Amino acid sequence: MNGQFANPSFIVKVRERMHVFQKFFHGFWGRVWLQRAYASSTALAFDPSFSICSGTSAECRELIQQPKLEQLGQITYSVHYMLELNSRLKLLVKQGQLFKARIMFNKMVYRDEISWTTLIAGYVNASDSYEALILFSNMWVQPGLLKDQFMISVALKACALGVHVYFGELLHGFSMKSGLIDSVFVSSALIDMYMKVGKIEQGCRVFENMTRRNVVSWTATIAGLVHAGCCMEGLSYFSELWRSKVGFDSHTFAIALKACADSSLLGYGKAIHTQSIKQGFNEASFVINTLVTMYNKCGKPDYAIQLFEKMRMPDVVSWTNLITTYIQMGEEEHAVETFKRMRKSDVSPNEYTFAGIISACANLAIVEWGEQIHGHVLRLGVVDSFSVANSIITLYSKCGLIKSASLVFHGMTRKDIISWSTIIAVYSQGGYAKEAFDYLSLMRREGPKPNEFALASVMSVCGTVALLEQGKQVHAHVVCIGVDHEAMVHSSLISMYSKCGTLKEASKIFDEIKINDIISWTAMIIGYAEHGYSQQAISLFDKISTVGLIPDYVAFIGVLTACSHAGLVDLGFYYFLLMTNEYQISPSKEHYGCMIDLLCRAGRLNEAEDMIRHMPFHGDDVVWSTLLRACRVHGDVDRARWTAEQIFRSDPYSAGTHITLANIYASKGRWKEVAHVRKLMKSKGVIKEPGWSWINVNDQLNAFVSGDQSHPQSEHIATILKLLGVSIGDGRLEEGFQDDVED
Repeated sequence: MNGQFANPSFIVKVRERMHVFQKFFHGFWGRVWLQRAYASSTALAFDPSFSICSGTSAECRELIQQPKLEQLGQITYSVHYMLELNSRLKLLVKQGQLFKARIMFNKMVYRDEISWTTLIAGYVNASDSYEALILFSNMWVQPGLLKDQFMISVALKACALGVHVYFGELLHGFSMKSGLIDSVFVSSALIDMYMKVGKIEQGCRVFENMTRRNVVSWTATIAGLVHAGCCMEGLSYFSELWRSKVGFDSHTFAIALKACADSSLLGYGKAIHTQSIKQGFNEASFVINTLVTMYNKCGKPDYAIQLFEKMRMPDVVSWTNLITTYIQMGEEEHAVETFKRMRKSDVSPNEYTFAGIISACANLAIVEWGEQIHGHVLRLGVVDSFSVANSIITLYSKCGLIKSASLVFHGMTRKDIISWSTIIAVYSQGGYAKEAFDYLSLMRREGPKPNEFALASVMSVCGTVALLEQGKQVHAHVVCIGVDHEAMVHSSLISMYSKCGTLKEASKIFDEIKINDIISWTAMIIGYAEHGYSQQAISLFDKISTVGLIPDYVAFIGVLTACSHAGLVDLGFYYFLLMTNEYQISPSKEHYGCMIDLLCRAGRLNEAEDMIRHMPFHGDDVVWSTLLRACRVHGDVDRARWTAEQIFRSDPYSAGTHITLANIYASKGRWKEVAHVRKLMKSKGVIKEPGWSWINVNDQLNAFVSGDQSHPQSEHIATILKLLGVSIGDGRLEEGFQDDVED
């Protein structure tokens, strides 16, 4: 501003009574403006009629109503005027009306530091880092503006938001030269910026060079390390903070608990939980939500549920966490009931809640519930959310409605990498190889660069339908784009080559892995087991611990399958107990299924039935069908009848069960029972589903069943087959006919 102070005594008066102004200039920016005004010797003019001072203390009015201020020189703007403008600007920004705020800002004749910083901060809060930095660059060249710690901090936040590393490094250099690096605000913002752009070492270096640290700088460092996956380092800093006596806030506890959750450190998490109670932070909803997540990830969902039930006012995150907890426990029914409870409360579900409950419906394969929720999200307008749309695609896929899944995908206005990977997985898991490849090609043309998930899905379908040549092409592609080192790609390649019968190639890929991972080891174990190489599978499993890996539940499925195929009952029970006693892995339905299959193959049907009765899960059709097939092999008619009755309770129209039971009766010459089963099938309308066969011709997969005439060239195919039959019957293949076939 223009004008010089003619009466320095007035400035002394301002400094002496600055605290009085801070009492009625509510909010952070009001205080900062006055401090800047004094520091920059700005001419001040106080209007006695200033509205926000009406009704204030006598001391305040005395200071405002100073004698004539003309002696202070030429006055351009008054405190009243600038505070009023900045207050209006701040209100618009706070309400999210950035467009109106920008119009007002552009019309302002004079803009001070607060005006610029307020609008820049508004763009940062709106996640518009580009516009924020453009505005900051314009401010930078304005004469007479003070570049202080608050401006630099906001600009650094914009750099962190948009990964503008170079701009952030320039501001770091300016802070070093100007001395602003000594500000806790600037240093903390620098730490946050470096951590979010992935420069962890630089962020830690800034922290280590700080002369003064507060809880914000500590929390920024710990959070950066934890979000970067360096959970143990983050907890090490947390321990150092604890010893430093600097103090904590609820955010510090929350990020430390996240580190425990991501690292499955239950004991450490419990200790932090105890300290949060002592410090009084256990009432904060986001701390409780983090605790729920921590206990859930550490395998203590019952603790998580207890915490939720004790909450006074659970928010949407709390409800969503509980729904997720039940889903991870495999109790989708409870997840649905929790969603119904939430709907009866005053809390409205968000997109993540809908994504979770849709996943529950998908796991239950209850399409009716899923369709109702789909209609609900359409009415609420949240169907455009990536997480919701992707969950709906998965729902329809698991319910066998692939066309509906495709319609949802094509109806999305925006598609992310997960959307593309999901639709490719939909067709891959359904065995539709051609469609999966078509979507992969479309993704390469119109979508983002295919990632390891999309490529793994395509390799999966190549293994499922034994498309070895196409699988080799995908293998070459992953090598070209440089994702062949990913664990998921390794395991998918091993699985694909194993399912295509080329164990030698699968073993070669496994041997070339530079960094061991349990996923690839498990894929190789399962590959050996499924092809009958049980000893190789068991030997490989025993080597897992020697390379520093810990077997997971899938690895145990592989070794139990190997024991089953080799008839090694005692060894199978050894691994089953090893899983529970040493590795604390609770047996799943799949593990029990392997053990029941092992006992059935060994002819120990009494033990198999006893295990089904006493396992902690309700016996499903899979395990009962395993026992039924064993009854057929060993001729146990009475047990077969009883086992079939167990299946009919859940699936009375199971064609396979009826036919297997009829065959068991037939093998013993009990034709009356056979006739009874056939009559029962007829009365129920049970029809045996025909088996499908497929053949790959010119990269086109053709599927058909016995007597199928749905192929567009079925008549031509039938004619060729008839001619082939005649020629083979004559023991010769005529030259002219051979030319026709080639045509």
